[in-house]
Amino acid sequence: MSSSAKAVVAYGPYQNGGWKLQDVTLRPLRDDEVLVEMVASGICHTDLHFAGMESGYGVCYPRIMGHEGSGYVREIGSKVTVAQVGDPVLLSFSPCQACEQCRTGHPGHCVDFNPINFEVRSDDYRVAREASSSSTEPTIYGKFFGQSSLLSLSIVNEASVVNVRGLVNSREELALYAPLGCGIQTGSGAIIQAAQAHENDRVTVLGLGGVGLSAVMGAKLQGCRVIIGVDRFESRLELARTLGATHVINTSGMASLSELTEEVKRITNGLGTTITLDSSGFPPLIREGINLTSFKGKLIQVGVAPATATLDIPIFEFMVAGKQYMGVVQGDVQPQIYIPRLIRWAQDGKLLLDRIVKMYPASDFADAIADMQSGATVKPVIRW
Repeated sequence: MSSSAKAVVAYGPYQNGGWKLQDVTLRPLRDDEVLVEMVASGICHTDLHFAGMESGYGVCYPRIMGHEGSGYVREIGSKVTVAQVGDPVLLSFSPCQACEQCRTGHPGHCVDFNPINFEVRSDDYRVAREASSSSTEPTIYGKFFGQSSLLSLSIVNEASVVNVRGLVNSREELALYAPLGCGIQTGSGAIIQAAQAHENDRVTVLGLGGVGLSAVMGAKLQGCRVIIGVDRFESRLELARTLGATHVINTSGMASLSELTEEVKRITNGLGTTITLDSSGFPPLIREGINLTSFKGKLIQVGVAPATATLDIPIFEFMVAGKQYMGVVQGDVQPQIYIPRLIRWAQDGKLLLDRIVKMYPASDFADAIADMQSGATVKPVIRW
């Protein structure tokens, strides 16, 4: 049986005016899928990145983006065990659940992460068609990150579902928690799970968007004694202070990024930081992050750099210093375990989501994106 829904459909790169809100009709559910009535959908720069290219890896139009969904289960496939009809759920990425990384607790580094979450396959990923179309063949692709949550009613991979029955008791909570499945788990998880931060750590966070500010909150949760937030915008620096940063550095007036290292070392008595997290994806800043990281320190890479970007590391110096450069995807967490922890922290007032989330009606998705791009809003969430 088909279902009708509203969707934000990408017909081309967003910057070219290629997105529009329209009615669609869903294809029938498969055995391992869940039909979720969306309450809210976070918008992330990754959505714009993959629906911002004319061609290349994972690019296919028309397509429905979105990978930070929350809502209620309305139907389940015959083999689904993760949820029942009526359950509140949050949505995250889709791992294969069978490779070595998935089996050892690192699904964010699933060996098939890219094809499962980004690629479009005609035999599996076509999920919707224009409601006005007379064709029986689907024409709009979905299941981005296994969910395509910029849609009021979405077909979701079972592996993307985090059941929050008994934890979340209202639509308002579900809406607020929508971004937990990507940006917030990425930033906080990279500090807490991947870097294993503790009270003796000195942390620098490069870039204070949603991921970077979540990293600041993660460091605060771990009791890190020094938390330095770095950005070009004073409003983000002030927000970082309210979320737990002990120091902030504005790079906008610096003649050279070497000044950043000098300031970090001044704050840390010449030592540098034991954990440096980059959420900017800006290669010159990442390179400077190596310089400001202490001996035996870790540089955690979560920001997405251009596909052709490279990092020049002096091998002997790097070896002698004992530093680590570590790539981290989705915080290196298991969402079904970690997201409930995030919810409890939020409910206890330790994770201040209301400071970074702003709600918009789905019809105003263009305003939400514009505010995210300008920096006026850290984490936009559209409500259905």
